[in-house]
Amino acid sequence: MNIVVLLKAVPVVGTERLGSDLLTDRSVQLEANGNDEYLLEKALKLAETHGGEVTVLTIGPAGATEPLRKALAMGAARAVHVADDAIRGSDTRATVEILAAALRKLSFDLAFVGADTSDGQGGVVGAAVCVKLGLPYLSYASEIEPTDTGVRIHRLTTTGYDVLEAPTPAVVMGTQLLGAPRYPSLRGIMQARSKPVDSWTLVDLGIDAASVGSGSSTTKTLDADRPPERAGATFVREAPDLAVGQLVDFLASRRLI
Repeated sequence: MNIVVLLKAVPVVGTERLGSDLLTDRSVQLEANGNDEYLLEKALKLAETHGGEVTVLTIGPAGATEPLRKALAMGAARAVHVADDAIRGSDTRATVEILAAALRKLSFDLAFVGADTSDGQGGVVGAAVCVKLGLPYLSYASEIEPTDTGVRIHRLTTTGYDVLEAPTPAVVMGTQLLGAPRYPSLRGIMQARSKPVDSWTLVDLGIDAASVGSGSSTTKTLDADRPPERAGATFVREAPDLAVGQLVDFLASRRLI
């Protein structure tokens, strides 16, 4: 079973900031998106159990190579890095076009995608890629297992889970219940140095540079402000019978009850 994991390189959590053009600054240190690493872990386990290879696919600047190397050290067999200056500022539509074109060049049974990313949190890329490729989409998976004819997942619901099946190739969006990602071993780090990282441009994917990037984006950030500083907190340290009255008065003064 060959699996492609869509692994986004995002700014290290806590260091995210906008540049003067109000685009996310990606010149800072980048790391693998946390949710995507859970899907990578599941892909590695499936490949170890059932055979096959795991490929990681990302779009990003030169700094995205480091998260790819970590994925290779964890056990992925191959990495594909779509890098082109024209991509900068692309919106979700353009991102989906690029990912779909890259997936068309790859041979896979399953493509895995995280629920969302720490620098965007849109959570729509996986579904949009499925529409573009015409593939089945299985979302919010807490368990993934191959079948004789395709793939079966447990899809989280408010009351438990549904069991869904689909033929392959298919795209699966998973959750952190799939299992925590492993740490790269020293042996894995050494082996990663000899594993291929293929670099593809828009020309390689047959995409017109004018159709992506900030110039063709259908969305634009107009302004950004820091959230206001929090006001001082009110503490209630009285005995329970007096504290209840104070809390009720506090809520009533703000018309919350």
